Amino acid sequence: MTESSTDFAASAVVIVTSPTDPQAAPLVEELSREYDERYGLNDGIPSSAELSRYPAEVFSAAKGGTFILLQVDGQSVAGGAFMREDPDSEDAETVEIKRVWTHSGYRRRGLARRVMAELEDEARRRGVRTVVLTTGARQPEAVALYLSLGYEPEFDLDADWEELSYLSFRKPL
Repeated sequence: MTESSTDFAASAVVIVTSPTDPQAAPLVEELSREYDERYGLNDGIPSSAELSRYPAEVFSAAKGGTFILLQVDGQSVAGGAFMREDPDSEDAETVEIKRVWTHSGYRRRGLARRVMAELEDEARRRGVRTVVLTTGARQPEAVALYLSLGYEPEFDLDADWEELSYLSFRKPL
């Protein structure tokens, strides 16, 4: 990462909001398209259906979650969220990071790294002790990011990722 990418990411404004916020729509739409392009149908269902798996309220502070956007010049360029690992539990010691995404026109500028830092910092402020996340086998750039940030893979890195399908990580805070 060059200094200019670090500066770019540092200059982004953090907005705490909801996945239903119209400011999030362009990112969520692009993420949906990319899921469908990378993974196609899953038992006849578009892979983007995963994005509606959880109701928006699990990403609210009242339910132990958060949803953030990074904006540059008023445009949403990256975002991410976390929720309680078990949304039906009151356990606040473990959260699951979800939906980390950088707009395709703004990649390789440190934005995903900034999103992760913001999410981890918020989790620490709330007393969270462990962060977990899952990515897909066809997202090697996400795997590289999580490894570089100190996330421990809960799978064999040398295994066939396609066979594993879901790649889980854990990080103590």
